[in-house]
Amino acid sequence: MAEHRTMQRGALLDAARSLLSEGGTEALTFPALAERTGLARSSVYEYFRSRAAVVEELCAVDFPVWAAEVESAMARADDAEGKVEAYVRKQLELVGDRRHRAVVAISASELDDGAREKIRAAHGGLVAMIVEALAELGQAEPRLGAMLLQGVVDAAVRRIELGAAEEPDRIAEAAVAMALRGVRG
Repeated sequence: MAEHRTMQRGALLDAARSLLSEGGTEALTFPALAERTGLARSSVYEYFRSRAAVVEELCAVDFPVWAAEVESAMARADDAEGKVEAYVRKQLELVGDRRHRAVVAISASELDDGAREKIRAAHGGLVAMIVEALAELGQAEPRLGAMLLQGVVDAAVRRIELGAAEEPDRIAEAAVAMALRGVRG
């Protein structure tokens, strides 16, 4: 029974990711989740009490996976500058991932305080990953530098998500170049 519930919960989260990436937060409804998973609408409420609860669960499941991928890319770098480059590149590489599109849709929506706090904490975890590398590069205020560096990443993500005139690879190269010039001082 527990295994079945776990599988159903996973199917609901997968359906939520798809709905969010396809149609934004407006598409994330319990009737749509029920239709995608073949569950009765009332059954969806057995797993999640609200849309916000679905969002919180997605954050709890997907942000750590995304952060682990960024951290792994950084760990393969040989030096602090390489870590900065990996930090930027990996996040931009993940833009096409369904989990990321869902997170972007979630971030743009009206959320309750609990969901918003989970998103803030997850972004804070990403920013914390790069602080040490910036300190190694001589940044006087590495935490502030990390927050500003994440701002460059966020701007590049938005540009890619909007389907800008530039190719995603060109946006990534520009973001990496800007980041590296910025951290070198």
